[in-house]
Amino acid sequence: MPHLAAAVDVPEGEDCAELVGLAERGGLDFVTLGGAGDVVGALAEAAAVTRRVGLVAMSVEGAGVVGLDRVSGGRGGGLVSAEGCGSGYFGFSGAFSGAGAFPEARVASGTGLSPGACPLRVVDAGDPAVWGFAARYGDVALVRVAGTGEARAARERLRALAGEAGRDPDALRVLAALVIDLGDGERAAVPGHGGGGPRASARGPSYRGGPVDLAELIAGWYREGAVDGFHLTPVEPRRDLERLVNGTVALLQHRGLFRTFYPGATLREHLGLGRPVQASR
Repeated sequence: MPHLAAAVDVPEGEDCAELVGLAERGGLDFVTLGGAGDVVGALAEAAAVTRRVGLVAMSVEGAGVVGLDRVSGGRGGGLVSAEGCGSGYFGFSGAFSGAGAFPEARVASGTGLSPGACPLRVVDAGDPAVWGFAARYGDVALVRVAGTGEARAARERLRALAGEAGRDPDALRVLAALVIDLGDGERAAVPGHGGGGPRASARGPSYRGGPVDLAELIAGWYREGAVDGFHLTPVEPRRDLERLVNGTVALLQHRGLFRTFYPGATLREHLGLGRPVQASR
């Protein structure tokens, strides 16, 4: 079944917990939150009122993500990048160089990570230049692609790079990043936004239309082996997430194409991932 995640980027000062709860009711794998505010604090508050949905911070330091994973019972994760990873960051040991790679990528002994604290590593892989990094060290790679052919090529290349790095390619999930505008309700997708693929926009690949056609897009891409799932960024979080969960996700569930309950308790379990294994140099 496809993996689904959604951004809950409400304006600074607004509570995202309600949206996180809505995502959990829909069975989404995880939500992401970015911005300049107290991202970890907001997600920790959401963790207190949810039980299963994953919580991924997109703009914080590694120590905060490790803490989030602990307080949420193994549901935490964060964005990692080649530039941001230094010694001990997010469980990494060593430093990244553009010409090479990390001397080591492992759960470093100095971080104090316990078996219950192993945050998910999400890499923004919109730029092919970082695919090597994503394939070697990421658990989830977010790609920006405009059609199934481009998506499949990206996924196959990332999996091949993971294998070259000594990893099991099945330990990497490739999700298509898609901006969604469900303001048209049940209307068909705007021409060019559904069916063959989303339309390019300033924010990246974008879908504008109704929940039903979005469900068709998700199911179609997954059936063709183009991606492992989607990371969806609503144009209007409160409106679009409600329509995503009660429309798109409900339809996928009705067709047996998406979970109706969480079989596991941690984010890694939702994604079918184990603890990260050190890649070969």
